[in-house]
Order: sequence, then structure tokens, then C-alpha cells
Amino acid sequence: MIDALTLSAIPESAEVLRPAVRAFLAEALAGRPTDRLARSWMGFDAEFSRTLAARGWVGLTLPPQYGGGGKDAFHRFVLAEELLALGAPVSAHWIADRQSGPLILKYGSSAQKDFFLPKICAADVFFCIGMSEPQSGSDLAGLRTRAVRSPDGWVLKGQKLWTTNAHRAQYMIALVRTSGSPEDRHAGLSQMIVDLSLPGITVRTIGDLAGDAHFNEVFFDDVRLPADALVGEEGAGWAQVTAELAFERSGPERIYGSIVLFDAWLAHLRSLERASDADVMLVGRLMAHLAPLREMSLALTARLAAGASPVIEAALVKDLGTEFEQALPNLLADALYADPEAAPPEMLLRTLHYVLQVCPSFSLRGGTREILRGVIARGLGLR
Repeated sequence: MIDALTLSAIPESAEVLRPAVRAFLAEALAGRPTDRLARSWMGFDAEFSRTLAARGWVGLTLPPQYGGGGKDAFHRFVLAEELLALGAPVSAHWIADRQSGPLILKYGSSAQKDFFLPKICAADVFFCIGMSEPQSGSDLAGLRTRAVRSPDGWVLKGQKLWTTNAHRAQYMIALVRTSGSPEDRHAGLSQMIVDLSLPGITVRTIGDLAGDAHFNEVFFDDVRLPADALVGEEGAGWAQVTAELAFERSGPERIYGSIVLFDAWLAHLRSLERASDADVMLVGRLMAHLAPLREMSLALTARLAAGASPVIEAALVKDLGTEFEQALPNLLADALYADPEAAPPEMLLRTLHYVLQVCPSFSLRGGTREILRGVIARGLGLR
């Protein structure tokens, strides 16, 4: 029983990375207001990503032969934790670094690895993920976008929705149907690398409440793909994308979406002559949630470092993590507006209002809460 309760620990070999990352970010992000730092997850800055890549901090877990760091998942945890905690704009390289690169490394052909992985590690190319569709909502297995074999490759036709950064990325890894019908569910699904500059592709941005535009709808009108666009085996797309989602759902990014706001609020409390008892209690309440969530994410990192694919566990952590991320700004809003005579700092309020506007999306990206709970229920044999 004692062993089962032993906390996960970041190995010292990975922890030594933290001071260097923190020092670099303190200089690189100096002077940026907190409402800008709070956009870390969605902050697209290609030049910043290339600066990280020059330090070896993009593709950190990919093999050195492709320009990667050859480090384990714990190193990436440390790096991601610092990037998010300090509000670095990571959106440009985030998907390629976290998902697309590891996917290509595991399932891609030698030619795909040789071509894409060095470019990912150098932050020379960025990826988006084509999963959701308007006809199927969160029912990913019911997708209808189809790739049909042609004499020289594939012909792609269909539509993807809510595709983050499709208007900025050079490539998409799309889950498509290559055989059967939507009624066949998981059977007949494959993954394709789609060059977004090809003729027949239309990308339309979707604005959000905060005035940003990072979501997109993407249309494929008889797009001709080369034969080597297929990733892995035809028909194995569902197993591949499931493994990919373990990377997407397990990291600290699923608990730190509101962390810049949290730190800004804590700094505000420290500046007061005396924080209220209610605020002190709220700090304790939030930390009591955050600490075990971080521990759970670390436990998943240990599983990934050991070569496992903790799909069910990752769904659980993602569900609990986004619940915390969404609750935090609402609780802080109640606290900051509890006293009508108080005047919180304007920048803190601007940061709060931004996070309040975007936090509904936290439980959508990476799988809706309902879908995640279905995954968990199936894993527990409850459905």
C-alpha cells in the first residue's frame, strides 16, 4: 500500500533543465503584460518557437539523429511546465512537438521521418490536427472525410472543423476514412499528412469571443495527395490517433491553462496589507486541487517515459484538469468582485476577463468532457 501511494518524482537529470529555461524566459518575456502572457497556450509566435528550437527545446524527446534532444518525457514536462507557468507563446510549435513528431517517429516511414522530424525540431514547419467534423461533432469515429486511392496516390474530399492554427500551419495530420462507411466506426480510418498549400484546400478562420482567430474550418475539394501521404498502415488510424491523444491529454498543459491568471492574483494578494480570510481560504482550496492534479500528470509522464500509452488515465487527468482550469477564473471573479468598494489592478482584471472568455473552450479542445467520460467508462468496463 505504501508503494501505491509513493509520489512521482522528476529525476534530477530532468530537473536541472528548469533553471536554464526559467532564466531564458525571464529575459525573453520581460515587459509583456499578463493579459498577453495568459494567451500562452494560443500565443502564436513563430520566431519565438525558432529561438526555443535553437536552444534544443523543440523536439526535446525526439532522437538526436533528427535534430532532437533525445530526452525522456520528464524533460518535456519540466520544459512545458516552465513555458506555461511564465506565459510563453507556444502555439506555433506545440502540436508538432507534442503530437505530430512522436506520431511520425512511431508510425511514419523512413522517408517521412527524414523529411519532417528535422524540420519539426528546427521549428521550420508547424502542424495542425484534422479530427473534428461538422457532421459528427465529438463523435470522431463517425467522420466522413474520405481519401480514395488514385493511380498516383490519394484523392481527399471532405471538411474538418475547429482545426487550431490551420491558417498558419504548413501541414495537417488528418484522420480520414479510406474504406467502409461512418457506420463501420473505427474500421477503415487512416491518418494522412496533408500539405496545406495543395490546390483544392480552403481554410476559413473562426473568431472567438476574445477577438482572436485560431480555430478554422478546412475544406478539401478533390485534393490530390501523394501515395506517401499515408502515415502507418491503412485502416490503423484509430489505434494510431488513440495513442496520439495520450500525449495530447496527459501533460501539464491540461492543468495550467489559467495559471498565469492564478499567479497574477496571488501577486495581487501579496501586495495587499492584509488579504481577507476568504481569499486565504480560496488560495488553500485551489492549491489543494492543483497539487494532486500535477501529481497525476507526473504519474502519466512516468508511464510515457516507460513507453506505455496511458489512454484511459490521460482522459481522466484531462477531464479533471480542465474542470480546474475552468473553475479557477470563475472563482477568482467572485473573489475580486466580492467587495464593491475594492479596486483590483486594471491589468489583473483584463487578464481575468480574457481567461473568462476563453475558458469554455478548455473542456472542448482535446476531447469534450462527455467523450472523455465515455472513454473512462469503457476502460473501467462500465459500458
